[in-house]
Amino acid sequence: MKLDVNVLRYLSKDDFRVLTAVEMGMRNHEIVPSELVERIASLKHGGTYKVLKNLLKYKLLHHDGSKYDGFRLTYLGYDFLAIKTLVNRGIFTGVGRQIGVGKESDIFEVAQEDGTILAMKLHRLGRTSFRAVKSKRDYLRHRSSFSWLYLSRLAALKEFAFMKALEEHDFPVPKAIDCNRHCVIMSLVQGYPMVQVKQLQNPETIFEKIIGIVVRLAEHGLIHCDFNEFNIMIDDEEKITMIDFPQMVSVSHQNAQMYFDRDIECIFKFFRKRFNMIFHEDKGESDETEVDENSRPSFYDITKDANALDRDLEASGFTRKEQNDLDKFIEGGVEKSEDSDEDEESDDEEQTCESNEEENLDKLKSLQLQEKEQKSSDGVDAEVKLDKTEKGDEDGDESDEEEEEEDAELVKKLGKQRRRAMAAARGGRKSQSSRNTYKDKGGRSQNSKIHGNMSGW
Repeated sequence: MKLDVNVLRYLSKDDFRVLTAVEMGMRNHEIVPSELVERIASLKHGGTYKVLKNLLKYKLLHHDGSKYDGFRLTYLGYDFLAIKTLVNRGIFTGVGRQIGVGKESDIFEVAQEDGTILAMKLHRLGRTSFRAVKSKRDYLRHRSSFSWLYLSRLAALKEFAFMKALEEHDFPVPKAIDCNRHCVIMSLVQGYPMVQVKQLQNPETIFEKIIGIVVRLAEHGLIHCDFNEFNIMIDDEEKITMIDFPQMVSVSHQNAQMYFDRDIECIFKFFRKRFNMIFHEDKGESDETEVDENSRPSFYDITKDANALDRDLEASGFTRKEQNDLDKFIEGGVEKSEDSDEDEESDDEEQTCESNEEENLDKLKSLQLQEKEQKSSDGVDAEVKLDKTEKGDEDGDESDEEEEEEDAELVKKLGKQRRRAMAAARGGRKSQSSRNTYKDKGGRSQNSKIHGNMSGW
């Protein structure tokens, strides 16, 4: 969908209020009911449905009436919310031409108030050209329901955090300016992608620099995972800048070696084809440029630096909560539908009910054990009584009466405890044989019927 920022001129505060209401409703709903949109927006003079009609005209919302009447945000509506927020912050004042289109993002030029040109990257996971996320990015393994907007926001937040941390460690990356929702603002790189470069003055030097960047990243505990000629920028002075970081992983990842070797192989393959560089273990006689194959770095030869980037990444805004959310997608954690909060509440209720039932069963078992012990003790007391009577104890009768009274009290207590435990096991519900069952249903009790019949006589 083409981004036409001219529509922003015709949107009012009520329009953005309704857009925000739909965004808030999408936290727990795939399709937000129209009644919920009206309740969240709570416009002063009403008119929510009129605003919804206006937003549908500009394709900022999508209407779905298959199951119930509801709405959801489109990527264009999500773009407008992010752009409006960044403009209000004073990050930029205008949006220019589109300078890049990728399988999972769009890049535009934006201008600041002083005329400085920046780059705006809008993540668009889920577009037709990149919907095989399970096989390409591995975000959604073992998941059947998800939100593309939420995934795009996580990808943008992760890229902003990685870019900011790498910049602080003097890596050749763009300068991170700001981030909101699925939008990342960064400095504009004055250069070209390596895939567009046909000739280099010093290909060997550039090759060594690029390989050195991959090795240095691994030493800092990170692997790019998509380090190729499309994500490497070079300017006229042959200065290298790497871009695109949402898929970066740690060296402790289970597939870290595979990702590292793949990045190295991509660089070797590109320089072999584009700049006729031949890689041999032993240098032979050839007029073409040759590089020793023994210089290929190995994953096991890399020693991790003490200055890991985990702390810096968390300080840059990509907190542990967001990392846990991405881990659920990457490692195939607990599956959650769009109504995740409701599912969690129901699961909690089931767990509490099960725990209560287990506690009640434990109580019943303990009561049964107490009864058995009591019976055994009663048997021993009976034998003692018999011994006493045989011996002709004078105080035997009095002690027998006292013990019988104590036994009766214990039996009553055990009966009360048993009835309480049974009631708790039933969930606090009264049995149907209760005397007030008929009265609770709104009718008269059995005694009232009898009295009525007697009065009729």
